[in-house]
Amino acid sequence: MKCFLLLFAILCLENSVLAADPITEPVLLESRRIWDEAPHNAFTDLIRFQDRWVCVFREGQGHVSPDGALRVITSENAQQWQSAALISSADSDLRDAKISITPTGKLMLAGAEAIPHPDTGKTYKHQSLVWFSADGTNWSDKHAVAEPNFWLWRITWHKDKAYGFGYGTDDNERMVRLYSSDHGTQFQTLVENAAPDAGYPNETAMVFSPDDTCYCLLRRDGQQSSGLLGTSQPPYSQWSWNDLGVKIGGPSMIRLPDGRFIATVRLYDEKVRTSLCWVDVQEGTLTEALALPSGGDTSYAGMVWHDDLLWVSYYSSHEEKTCIYLAKVRFESK
Repeated sequence: MKCFLLLFAILCLENSVLAADPITEPVLLESRRIWDEAPHNAFTDLIRFQDRWVCVFREGQGHVSPDGALRVITSENAQQWQSAALISSADSDLRDAKISITPTGKLMLAGAEAIPHPDTGKTYKHQSLVWFSADGTNWSDKHAVAEPNFWLWRITWHKDKAYGFGYGTDDNERMVRLYSSDHGTQFQTLVENAAPDAGYPNETAMVFSPDDTCYCLLRRDGQQSSGLLGTSQPPYSQWSWNDLGVKIGGPSMIRLPDGRFIATVRLYDEKVRTSLCWVDVQEGTLTEALALPSGGDTSYAGMVWHDDLLWVSYYSSHEEKTCIYLAKVRFESK
């Protein structure tokens, strides 16, 4: 009788765990074009700020062109969008806008200037830059951060400290360097060379878990082009890396409320596309879950969990030209 009661209790416990943690899959509710005013609209990021949506991206004549500027658009309902700001440079191409919120409650816009011509008098090809704003419309002067020719790709705040990987754009420094900052205006090198050099490591997405473990999704190009998943514990000076076995581009990653990790990346097998992918941080795997309407020149997503939905900004050229899209994704039981 005691054995029967023990078995019954175990079965009940297992059923309660399964009921609390159902297997779910992403379902696309909508993918809406939200901006297409420039000839080329690309490289997005997304955030919620003061009960509004803020989406940032690059505008220009082409994927690479000397007139690149960073556009900031806002919306209260994710349906109608208005331009809040356009940050431009007279002698450089501003690229790859990324947005975050500082511990003091300000927006922090990050990007990089690419020098298109050698006659500008500048001795570097790339310089990482940041700007700050209290409202999304009025922005500070630019602050140069990290060393020239180290592209500080995406800045992530954790416990009032900013972290970001910068990748070397000079042929002689093909490495990723981990930076940290207390205020976001000056960054110090935390790890000189944080990942394997093979395959030209570059674009990154970082997520900190509640136990302070940091996970990093890393793009590689070159002969070894499969993505890597990095793991580190405080103070983040030592990293271990797993080869995902899949080529990825423009990585973005978040941790869902149930603890699982999901990323949005460009996939290159078969048709090039922007897809949501499960990231198993324990097994070191990346598995495609949902392809978004996309193709051609595409990817570079921003991801926000809001109102029990995943909201994803991205760009794609599958309709006429490169435009900015916003997808809404719900997770349903299998």
